[in-house]
Amino acid sequence: MDPQTRITQFQRLIADDPNNDMAYFSLGNAFLQNEQFEEAGETFAKCAEINEAMTKAYQLAGDAYIKAGKVDLAKVVLTKGYIEATTRGDLMPKNAIADLLASINEPIPEVKDEPKKAPEPTGDFKCQKTGQMGTQLPRPPFRNALGEWIQNNISKQTFDEWIGMGTKIINELRLDLSRDDHDAVYDYAMRVYLGISDDLFRELLGKEPPMPDGQYKGVIDDIMARGGHLESEQGNLHTQVEE
Repeated sequence: MDPQTRITQFQRLIADDPNNDMAYFSLGNAFLQNEQFEEAGETFAKCAEINEAMTKAYQLAGDAYIKAGKVDLAKVVLTKGYIEATTRGDLMPKNAIADLLASINEPIPEVKDEPKKAPEPTGDFKCQKTGQMGTQLPRPPFRNALGEWIQNNISKQTFDEWIGMGTKIINELRLDLSRDDHDAVYDYAMRVYLGISDDLFRELLGKEPPMPDGQYKGVIDDIMARGGHLESEQGNLHTQVEE
């Protein structure tokens, strides 16, 4: 699919769901492919505004702004992104953002290298995945039967944890979600993390679940088998897959 078609596709998604961070992330990638750097910077920055855990978006926003000649905007988004990536333990975006700041002669912010702690879950909604009490998602994350199932069975706390995990997977595997094959990797990881079986996917959507190609499936299975802990990989997981 050519970049302009993808741009139109993701713009429609955003018009229907203005708070869809992943749609903004994919739209930003499509703008990058079309060499619309200022638009890409604005779109990635909006993604990061909606979801601060999407630290890769800060990096891509800053890089796009630099390419567009908007250095002042790049300084702002990269500085915030460096702080977020450091406190969240996102090694790859942190190092990439530091390089981008150095390229525009902007100092690296001083920040304690301590990951943020998630609040203890409380509420009257029982999460099917964890068995813990929490709160229900205010709306389905997707406008289909799968999104409704997630809202009815997965707590907001668990889904927020998945968003953080999904962001790390995007960073570690260098996924470009404007590509169908990379989007299938992300989708598979989400299903495994949330406990959505292939049979349940078929029952809900009436079609086969998208499956990742090559070695991606094995890498995702390995990540989940280790409880989703990626810190020890030090940004090297992408070397385990072949394009």
